Amino acid sequence: MSAQLDRLKARLEAIPKEVREAVRPALERSGEELASRMKALAPEDSGALKESIQATPPGGTVPPRSIGAGDEKTAGELQTIVTAGDAKAFYARWVEFGTEKTPAHPFFFPAYRLTRERIKRRLARAIGKAVRENWNKQ
Repeated sequence: MSAQLDRLKARLEAIPKEVREAVRPALERSGEELASRMKALAPEDSGALKESIQATPPGGTVPPRSIGAGDEKTAGELQTIVTAGDAKAFYARWVEFGTEKTPAHPFFFPAYRLTRERIKRRLARAIGKAVRENWNKQ
């Protein structure tokens, strides 16, 4: 897995700077859309869980105790990380996956599955447009 990630990072770094900059708004918009969908699916209760859901834009720092970030602490240049949970809503994982005594109330992955194709299309359009606009500028 690490070798695949290294190859992907090398390929992303080979993308011209103009194209990366042109794609950033689509990345941010996609992250915000996904976070919004997650908030809509998350249970209300105290509201702390919904408040903890956020999209971290490229270069931003991910909050501690959040799900969705893996080991990443800072979003990369071509990465928007959507997370749920923080110091106040530390129980986000328990809500998503359930516990021995509490049934799961999934909101994170269902939102991802509902929006992933739309996000893929948005990013593909943004990349295609950026490549066309910058094709002869090299």
